[in-house]
Amino acid sequence: MTANPRRAAFDILLRIEKERSYADILLDQTLSRGNLAGPDRGLLTELVYGVLRHRGTLDHIIDQFSKQKVEKLERAVLILLRLGLYQAFFLDRIPVSAAVNETVELAKVLASRAAGFINAVLRRADRERDNISYPDGEKDPVGFLAARYSHPAWIVKGWIDQLGMAEAELLAGVMGDAPPLTIRVNTLRISRDELLSRLAAEGIAAEPTGYSIHGLRILTPVHVAKLSAFQEGLFTVQDESSQLASLFLAPAPGERVLDLCAAPGGKATHLAQLMENKGSILACDMGERKLRLISESAARLGVSIVETILLDAAKPLALPGNALFDKILVDAPCSGLGVIRRNPEGKWWKSPVDVAELSRKQKAILKHAAEPLTPGGTILFATCSTTREENEEVIDDFLSMRNDFVLENLGETFSAHAGLFSERGCFRSWPHRHGMDGFFAARLRKIKD
Repeated sequence: MTANPRRAAFDILLRIEKERSYADILLDQTLSRGNLAGPDRGLLTELVYGVLRHRGTLDHIIDQFSKQKVEKLERAVLILLRLGLYQAFFLDRIPVSAAVNETVELAKVLASRAAGFINAVLRRADRERDNISYPDGEKDPVGFLAARYSHPAWIVKGWIDQLGMAEAELLAGVMGDAPPLTIRVNTLRISRDELLSRLAAEGIAAEPTGYSIHGLRILTPVHVAKLSAFQEGLFTVQDESSQLASLFLAPAPGERVLDLCAAPGGKATHLAQLMENKGSILACDMGERKLRLISESAARLGVSIVETILLDAAKPLALPGNALFDKILVDAPCSGLGVIRRNPEGKWWKSPVDVAELSRKQKAILKHAAEPLTPGGTILFATCSTTREENEEVIDDFLSMRNDFVLENLGETFSAHAGLFSERGCFRSWPHRHGMDGFFAARLRKIKD
């Protein structure tokens, strides 16, 4: 990999297009080689995530200034145009002339026959930037939000249907921004106030989260995995919405807990923390690598009550010894539409067909999860998706088949968190309202005989 951050960004974006690789993994691999130093490391990350987040808007601009439409362009040419336009339109600290010149020089190496074409499109877009038009927000609200805020049309349509146009626009804007960095304090080893003071002494600004009693939002740009506090197991990276899921399940010390679809272990270790590391947690997932991630996280945080087992939760659960559990967490596989600002590449891969397939899988997982629950026990079903199909509709389907379960109103139990719950008492967080990822959780209680 070359030491040119723009070339490195091109290589990563090309791999994402061709292989559906994840940006964070490719960035870590590239940066770990040590070929980039100082500001170039930050520029690489900015270019990759910036292009992915704003791809829809960049393509909209390309279509206005290119004789060849986006779908007709060669992949390398399209990526180069996106890179050049992102720098010219979204990065104030880079002069437009430098953005154009650097992109054209890169094109001479990577797409030499198209270098003149790329130069012409970039310069025309800059000259005529005041003439860029977007669909009319009143006549075509879906088209407007999709082009202006860079999201697939089917996703923004779902937001409009759920929230109305005004709120959907706020959400679409926030979903195009960089997400906050939130950590969960490991209270088995340190208090939140103590960690806050330690970070401050190291020059790292942070503030307590508004809803999770264990969360801190990091305000200083930092590579958290390199901090001594991280290596000592004093905290882990976990969004506030994800932290709240474990808090809403509310496991008690000494209980038996089942965590289905548990990798990479954030919620499993949080459950152990809430249980004061007393009791037992069986964490399940598919694949040895996923189980290793859970075990490694537990070891770093000093958690000893988590055991792991290979399990496909979409099939009848083959649990050891026909075990029964007091609490069960179903952190179901989902479309991830609530976290697309963290994984912006994913929003361009997904479709409504994926949501329908995931919904069917979630229904199967929840059906099987109900079997090993003790009477009077509770299940927390959670996703990081914004769709009704993966959330409320899954719960309603389950309740239509199981009259021995009731949906609990989390708003009554956690009245201090008013504003986080729907009318039915399900947890619904929205980035534009609550400053955390989009998340859903519903708590189901099995009625005692």
